[in-house]
Amino acid sequence: MNANRWVGGLATLFTLAVILLFPNSAMAHCDGMDGPVVKAAQKALASGDVNLVLIWVQKEDEKEIREAFDRTLEVRKLSAEAKELADMYFFETLVRVHRIGEGAPYTGLKRAGRDLGPAIPLADQALAAGEVEPLVKLITEETRKGLQERFAQAMKALKTATASVEAGREYVRAYVGFIHYAERAHEAASQPAPGHFPEPAHAAENHER
Repeated sequence: MNANRWVGGLATLFTLAVILLFPNSAMAHCDGMDGPVVKAAQKALASGDVNLVLIWVQKEDEKEIREAFDRTLEVRKLSAEAKELADMYFFETLVRVHRIGEGAPYTGLKRAGRDLGPAIPLADQALAAGEVEPLVKLITEETRKGLQERFAQAMKALKTATASVEAGREYVRAYVGFIHYAERAHEAASQPAPGHFPEPAHAAENHER
């Protein structure tokens, strides 16, 4: 089989997997001042509708958020300065509770305008526009590039693998890098993506069937 066609087929298979390869190092999106959680908080405070933020926390945390919301609404009536301070208190409380609910650490609110890389903005844009193809194209191209580079390295090393012990070790390093990349991609593609909150037991059981 032609190597480019083979790699292209793998890239298609692993398109969605790339995002999930390194979940622990993924940049947080929800703790930014321009992130979706703070935006929801701003809308909730403006409208007086706490339900707009309750969707961002787990059920057992609703009481804390309702109480913080009510306190914020009362304090922000006092003055412009009080409103600013109260709003920030609510943003921090909401994001902290949200992050803990994800099993992630809370390290404070981050400034707006951070460089989040290309994927997160494109994912948000996809939902806003109802069009996912630009995101699919980005991830497909990145996946293809990652596979092609590792495949090329392994193939190059294979040609001289028997020349010496050191050459053989070089091939093994390239081989392991390529195989592990493919293995992680396949695992991510064949398993359900991690949910925003821990999945109920029955949901996990359904995935396994």
